[in-house]
Amino acid sequence: MKPVHLLIMTCLAAAAAGGIWFGRSHGAVEPATLRQARGSEGVPVAVVTAAAEAADMPVVKRAIGFVETPASVVIRSRIDSQIVEQHVTDGQFVKKGDLLFTLDDNDIKAQISKDEAALARDEALHTRSQSDLSRYQQLLARNAGTQAQLDQATADERSSAATIQSDRATLEADRLKLGYTRILAPIDGRAGAVQVTPGNLVAANASGTALVTLTQMKPLRVAFTLPERELPVLQAALDRGAPVPVLARIPDSGSKPAQGALNFVDSSVDTTSGTITAKAAFANDDLSLWPGQYVDVEVDVDVLRNVTLVATVAVQPGQKGPYVYLAKGDGTVSLRPVKIALADGGRTALSEGVKPGERVVVDGQLLLKDGAKFRERDPQTPAARPGTAAIAERSAP
Repeated sequence: MKPVHLLIMTCLAAAAAGGIWFGRSHGAVEPATLRQARGSEGVPVAVVTAAAEAADMPVVKRAIGFVETPASVVIRSRIDSQIVEQHVTDGQFVKKGDLLFTLDDNDIKAQISKDEAALARDEALHTRSQSDLSRYQQLLARNAGTQAQLDQATADERSSAATIQSDRATLEADRLKLGYTRILAPIDGRAGAVQVTPGNLVAANASGTALVTLTQMKPLRVAFTLPERELPVLQAALDRGAPVPVLARIPDSGSKPAQGALNFVDSSVDTTSGTITAKAAFANDDLSLWPGQYVDVEVDVDVLRNVTLVATVAVQPGQKGPYVYLAKGDGTVSLRPVKIALADGGRTALSEGVKPGERVVVDGQLLLKDGAKFRERDPQTPAARPGTAAIAERSAP
């Protein structure tokens, strides 16, 4: 045999021997690790447990809503005039009846003076026409006058009386216009940006210049939609007669949610989206909500009374349904099938499978099996990775 071939055969034999040695010395580490991680061979699995408790659990429906105001008024002038004084500023809170603007009233006051003079003149004419009518009535009674004269006197008296009524109506209309020179707040609310300043001319029409917009801030409403399948739940909640609590939370703000009550469910379902619109009223005394904001909405439509509650992380999915691991007093766990009444966030209400006071595994259950041993671990201590304990034992002297 050539020296080169001899060298190759020697290397292959050495590699094979090394592989056999490595397999014998290391090949059993992973199976042993998994067996120990699953609590066999006397090595307990470190887990965190928590006691199930009996308590009431609200049935909460969640949605995204937006804040709306019950009243928003665009303030415009009702007469053609000029702004003399501005009494409101940007962002100011006003009460109903507060003075916002004063308009020039000189022309209207002059017109009122003319109206009053015309009324006085026509009242004097009416007095004379009444006297004429009375005289012609007496003359006709003595056969000293004619019926035509009496008819004319009667018509003149009635005409002058109608003229007085017209004068009084004109005077009242102009006095009303004089009141329009003082623009008052029609609602309680917050002023937006003031659009005009003293000296500006304003016109009396619906498309005229907007002076300012007032928005009601207290109370406010939150409108939101829920799937139409939730309609019976909403109706049942309202039919009970008690206020239906609603929370509105500004996303990512960290602020305390606003508390309100459901007060409206729409009379029809949106056939396009398959949703029903609902609204809730909020006092908004702290002005935490702002018209136009989007908020996260939670509606407490019902309460499950005295149900068994466990941490949601304790409930595991299985081929035969959900289950939990019960931590027994003998240091082992028991796999217990459960029935879920309601799961909401970090808590789950169980209708069957666990009793209040029983402890369930909330961390470390992925390393367990039915009957496995366990030991309680500090919740603040991170769980050891599978194989850590076995490697430590192999390294111990």
